[in-house]
Amino acid sequence: MTVVRTQEYNNGMNVPDYTHLTTFLRELMRRRGLLPSHLAAEIGISHSTVSRWLKGQDVPSTKSCQKLAECSGVPLQKILSLSGHVPVIAESPANSWPEFREYAQQKYSNELDEDLITLIERLIEQRRGRIYGGGDS
Repeated sequence: MTVVRTQEYNNGMNVPDYTHLTTFLRELMRRRGLLPSHLAAEIGISHSTVSRWLKGQDVPSTKSCQKLAECSGVPLQKILSLSGHVPVIAESPANSWPEFREYAQQKYSNELDEDLITLIERLIEQRRGRIYGGGDS
């Protein structure tokens, strides 16, 4: 099995970096409160198949990757690359979106002053911390 190191960014915020297929599967089961047998039943495969995936002895078929993508909400491309079916495609840089401060100053120049923009930025960072497991800023 080829291990591919990938990273995703969401508006400049790091989200989980699934370096290995097993890391992805364990995190998926943890978040959804599933045992390996439950995951197997959910995607329509045997428990022993999931067990082989978790031990790194096998990788999901492309059909199973599709079901994992539907089950997890992770893009199919990401799961296919973790499974070694496709190479990693470079993702667009996070800087393609403007920073909130820049956007707010352009869109709401008369409605928001600097103090309100700063307050909103802090709230956004706190929310990101809760969603992605980071600490509050």
